[in-house]
Amino acid sequence: MKIALVHDWLNGMRGGEKVLEALCELYPEAEIFTLLLEEEKISARIRGMTIHTSFIQHLPLARRHYRYYLPLFPRAIESFDLSGFDLVISTSHAVAKGCRPAPSARSVCYCFTPMRYLWFFYQDYFGPGLGKKLLLKPIFAYLRHWDLSSSRRVGRFLAISKTVAARIARVYNREAGVIYPPVDIEYFTPGSPAGDYFLVVSALVPYKKIALAIDAFNHLGLPLKVAGAGPAARNLRERAGQGIEFLGWVDDRELRELYRNCRALVFPGLEDFGIVPLEAQACGRPVIGFGEGGLAETTIPWPGTGEALPTGIFFSEPTADSLIAALRLFIEKEGEFDPRAIREHATAFGQGIFKEKFRAAVDGPAGKSDESENFEASVHNQNRAGPS
Repeated sequence: MKIALVHDWLNGMRGGEKVLEALCELYPEAEIFTLLLEEEKISARIRGMTIHTSFIQHLPLARRHYRYYLPLFPRAIESFDLSGFDLVISTSHAVAKGCRPAPSARSVCYCFTPMRYLWFFYQDYFGPGLGKKLLLKPIFAYLRHWDLSSSRRVGRFLAISKTVAARIARVYNREAGVIYPPVDIEYFTPGSPAGDYFLVVSALVPYKKIALAIDAFNHLGLPLKVAGAGPAARNLRERAGQGIEFLGWVDDRELRELYRNCRALVFPGLEDFGIVPLEAQACGRPVIGFGEGGLAETTIPWPGTGEALPTGIFFSEPTADSLIAALRLFIEKEGEFDPRAIREHATAFGQGIFKEKFRAAVDGPAGKSDESENFEASVHNQNRAGPS
């Protein structure tokens, strides 16, 4: 059986790429199709696969400014010839799910989320501005129409969380099974006792809400390390006080030591799933985070539930004041967090469990599209979403 793995783009090793890496291990004979590839930024496991790129790869300045080619992404993903493949698995947060499998092929989309900036979080990505809205409105109308139409090519949707499954139901009017992404619990393990700092691990982009953490730690004067890079780095550095250290991008070895030695991970954004909090928990460290979205599915909030001990503390409002209150509560209750219990909780999200569940789901009925009879109504309703 010939298998194709279709991924949006490959220019780093974020959560989506760690999922793809696990799928490469599960289907070592597969071929990868992606819009854009930067080989030096992906793992050796993915690099070792046969990888096909689209015409986006050869456009001017595509490596650095590929997002400016967003209106061309649908055409690019549709340009791949998948006619010879019996099973097509797309791992998608943008357009990968819109590829064109052969009519006889089994088509499964492991969906990280329907396009966030298209359907849910326009302001977080693009900010205010009438001119920007007027410019983007026709582009987004086209992309929403294409996104809905192309969803009918998917035989079966799988979601990374209940949060994302609800979005798939809302946008595409389709049901999705939930399989949580894999965490490398064999690599991320407890180490030395915690140090004196708190930790943020994130891409430095506005929707991650790192500024909220900066403001909270400026107010409290507690030490904070920020691991990650991105376009918001300069503004965040200017905003930060003396106790906040920016580390830039770190490799997995450095990251593991940062997890092991922090007092707690701080996770201020609303995430679809959030693999970083589980990596921290696999290292025995608690999480202080915004208690909605995927984090609410992967973290047991203080004071625990039933016999389950807590693995973190939630704050309920996306404000610095709410985070400050959660940090003060954590400092008061820090002794109640058991690193062994936190680690044990994270093992339920291990790679072996993911592979077993994913294989079982793909081997189940997932052939031609099972699109809903109410799809046209969904199109009508969802075309009213997005920037106006």
